Amino acid sequence: MRNVGAVPAPALVLGGVVSLEGGAVVAALLIPMAGIAGTVTLRLGFGALGLLALRRPRWRRCLNTKTLALAAAVGALLVLHHLCFYEAIHRLPLGVAVTLEFAGPLAVALGGARQWSAVGWAVLAAAGVAAAAGITAPGAIGVAGVFFGLAAGACWAGYIAVYPVLASQAGNRESLALATTLAAVAIAPLGIAADHAGMFTGRSLLLGASVALLCDVLAYTLQADALGRMPRSLFSILTSTEPAAGAILGLLALGQGITLAQWAGIAGVVVASVGATRRRDLPAGSGDS
Repeated sequence: MRNVGAVPAPALVLGGVVSLEGGAVVAALLIPMAGIAGTVTLRLGFGALGLLALRRPRWRRCLNTKTLALAAAVGALLVLHHLCFYEAIHRLPLGVAVTLEFAGPLAVALGGARQWSAVGWAVLAAAGVAAAAGITAPGAIGVAGVFFGLAAGACWAGYIAVYPVLASQAGNRESLALATTLAAVAIAPLGIAADHAGMFTGRSLLLGASVALLCDVLAYTLQADALGRMPRSLFSILTSTEPAAGAILGLLALGQGITLAQWAGIAGVVVASVGATRRRDLPAGSGDS
């Protein structure tokens, strides 16, 4: 990571996008072995260890009631998001699940817009989500998968609202490490009770560590570095490519074919997100697949 400063900032953002969606691909392979709760436990456990080692947080700023309460709230959102998102990718093609999840941060961006153009972007986004979910093809809808994808998006929207408050209290370095550690502690009993038989095989541990490395360590490091060197509006536009990246990686790595209407829906959400964030900034750290 020492030479990361020599890489153009947009390339770092796109690298973070690919890393996030690559981690989702690995998680999709891990879920049949470790289960949903086990996969989340492994990701958060290894993610916490990686962030603690990489970020080396200074805990003195965090040892107060308000900061710990905010960190616990962010940690709870992380647990719920990961559980819902992994339930979604277990039932839906990755690109569709990411598109549904992306409805959360897109709603945050549109909700704060005051221009009339936001109405058009909202309509396009809603149509895109509907098409990606398969509503245009009756009988092809996985209702549970759609529900979990949208629920993951709601958790992501909550994270966008709460995390900046935590970061302003404790600092960015400490906040993510503390919240992820609390999340790992919270989910561990459930993961071990539900899926301990599949969690602690060599293959599961390796895949779990890979998910954490890709999603929680590498993607965060790349995008955090990029954000310090580019406008937040451009950062938000580039991260809007996540649904398309998820669809492409799902097709190439998992063999997940999706319909032309679903491709159109994914494209609609990407375009709506670019339009909605072109003159607005999403909060830092909003990417969380």
